[in-house]
Amino acid sequence: MKDIRPIKTEDDYNWAIAEITHYFDRQPKPGTPDGDRFDVLATLIEAYEDEHYPISAPDPVSTIAAHMEMAGLNQKALAEVLGSAPRASEIMARKRALTLDMVFKLHQQWHIPAEALIQPYHLANNS
Repeated sequence: MKDIRPIKTEDDYNWAIAEITHYFDRQPKPGTPDGDRFDVLATLIEAYEDEHYPISAPDPVSTIAAHMEMAGLNQKALAEVLGSAPRASEIMARKRALTLDMVFKLHQQWHIPAEALIQPYHLANNS
C-alpha cells in the first residue's frame, strides 16, 4: 500500500483526509489495492477521531427532547406517556429523574432505545 502511515498529528490527520477524499467520488472495489487502501485510511481516521474528537452520547433528557423535536411532539404528548403534565415538566426541567417505569413507557410508546434513557445524568439544583 502506497504511503500509508500512522496518524499521530493534526498534519497527519489532514493528509489522511485529503487522501481518502479522492475515493469519495469513485469508491474503489473491495479487495483491490485501492479498496484496501481506502479501508486502512478510513480505519486510521476513525481511530484518530475517536481519540481526539470524541462525541459523547446525549443524556436521557436531551435524547427525549431531540426525539420530541424530530417527531413533532410537544410536552403534552410527553405528559400522556408519563401520566401527568407536572411529571413531564419536572423531567424536562431536570428536577426529577426518570424512573424505570418511565423508561419502559418511553421505549414502548416512542421507541426510544432504553439504553439511551437509563444513563445517569445530573439533575438541576433546587436552590
